[in-house]
Amino acid sequence: MTPDQFKSRLEPWLAGAAGCESVTVIEMEKLSGGAIQENWSVTAGFSSGSWSGMQELVVRTDAPASVSTSHSRSVEFSLLKLAFEAGVTVPEPLWCCDDGAVLGRPFFIMRRVGGVAAGYKLTKDLSLGGDRRELLKRLGKEMARIHSITPPNDKLSFLALPDGPPAMRDIVQYRAYLDEFLMPRPILEWGLSWLERNQPDSKEMVLIHGDFRTGNYMVDHEGVTGILDWEFAAWGDPMSDLGWFCAKCWRFGANDREAGGIGSREDLYQAYEHESGRTVDADAVRYWEVMAHVRWAVIAVQQGDRFVIDGEENLEAALTAYVVPELELEVMCMTKEEG
Repeated sequence: MTPDQFKSRLEPWLAGAAGCESVTVIEMEKLSGGAIQENWSVTAGFSSGSWSGMQELVVRTDAPASVSTSHSRSVEFSLLKLAFEAGVTVPEPLWCCDDGAVLGRPFFIMRRVGGVAAGYKLTKDLSLGGDRRELLKRLGKEMARIHSITPPNDKLSFLALPDGPPAMRDIVQYRAYLDEFLMPRPILEWGLSWLERNQPDSKEMVLIHGDFRTGNYMVDHEGVTGILDWEFAAWGDPMSDLGWFCAKCWRFGANDREAGGIGSREDLYQAYEHESGRTVDADAVRYWEVMAHVRWAVIAVQQGDRFVIDGEENLEAALTAYVVPELELEVMCMTKEEG
């Protein structure tokens, strides 16, 4: 679809959603990142009503080929709405189109928030996000607010509760994906076997973000402006989000700052404990860090297959596959005690 087609189809749909006479898209730009989904920055003029004037929006839609673990846009929109209502700092969700009649793919609209999300920038430019200890504390609080949402919840009826331990649900899922790959992945199979033998005793079930990491939150020079990318949210063990955030693969080279390449685990854990009222289980967090490397490796293989097998012309997806050996090495290093 050309930019002109995009505009001509989006404008009347926006007008109908906002209940105004007309909408004119002034500027639109594809945003960087979003290897699994596409995000478009849209500046639009609304002609009348409560929306009258210029609005800064983001259109979030599927990439041409998706990853099987990702939620649909309508589900992600519902998750974003619930998080917004729970006081989590997220871009305000506005409207959703759950079919392909308008843009050829489902999409939703949210307000655009200012700031920077790119992980490699946040870990190198210490001026971003304000004071780093305060930034980590804020992130710990945001994560705790997400985890305050617990089952049962009628607004999340589309999220299935695990039949057993959440770790086993993930192990079964990732093993099924490995069985679909053309090439064997013995190190990842080993990692899954280790994870199966060493499952933590998960005593709580909460809403987990599923991709809470540096690179998936926006910051300006003062602090957090928005928690992004809810496409992997699920019911699960609260320690799994902490493990994903602290995993080495999401430190962007700043390995001495174990909490997301931003700072110390202690600052993150203390803020999380203070806001949530629960105690962080450091051993369980480490377990979920192993799971994080296995999971990211599986997704990276899927990303590469989008380019190699599905023929999607997406350089980011193609290059993602090159991180797999590094992730496999980390899995071996973290599980070496069980020789």
